[in-house]
Amino acid sequence: MTEELVSYECRDQVAVLGLARPGKRNAISDRVVEALALAIERARTEAKAAVLHGHGAHFCAGLDLAEHVARTPFEGVLNSRRWHEVFARIELGPIPWFAAIHGAAVGGGLELAAAAQVRVCDETAFFALPEGTRGIFVGGGGSVRAARLLGISRMTDMMLTGRSIDADTAERWGLVHYVTPPRQALDRAIALAQKAAGNAHLSNYAIINALPRIAEMSRDDGLFMESFIASFTATDPEAEARLRDFLDRKTGRVAPPAAR
Repeated sequence: MTEELVSYECRDQVAVLGLARPGKRNAISDRVVEALALAIERARTEAKAAVLHGHGAHFCAGLDLAEHVARTPFEGVLNSRRWHEVFARIELGPIPWFAAIHGAAVGGGLELAAAAQVRVCDETAFFALPEGTRGIFVGGGGSVRAARLLGISRMTDMMLTGRSIDADTAERWGLVHYVTPPRQALDRAIALAQKAAGNAHLSNYAIINALPRIAEMSRDDGLFMESFIASFTATDPEAEARLRDFLDRKTGRVAPPAAR
């Protein structure tokens, strides 16, 4: 029987994908990358939001080093570019992704989590980028995604020293958005994904794909682009119906934040 490397289920328009190598701390092998690619494509066609988590005691301990050490430099480049291609389908796809993190999110595991739009972790989570201490460099998009979340200075520290950070530090540094008690990150991520799945599809697509691009533009170019996107999304029939519901007081107003 074929080993299941990525579990998949769909709950109320939310696809839930689980890395399923708990004996290897969900280390990412070539086969895991390809299984993840297939599951991502399925989620994009079957769901309106998705959650990524890890089975067992950890989210993901990163790259499967046993495979990596046997590669030639060119094979390493091709492997890294495949990670980029697959992770980009999470970062810049048609549906929002939520990462539910517990235990280790180390190296490639942190890079995978950084591809999601929203990251939820529980109090057991810890994060590290130990590539520098192992004689290698990040290859799964960390120098772009993780560096923009953490800042170059903090990422440099983590890579040079092998420093790991806990959940509270990760939230303070902007790496994660929510921290839950132990064993509650997945449920929280699913609840948040279900809320996002209820948004207008075009609005979600614009948030996911336009905001990162606007951030790379000049101030005036970004404002110009914002005007067109705001006008375009407002003419979407789904958005128009939602706006009318709000004006007719069929939907509630924004409430104050609840205590965490």
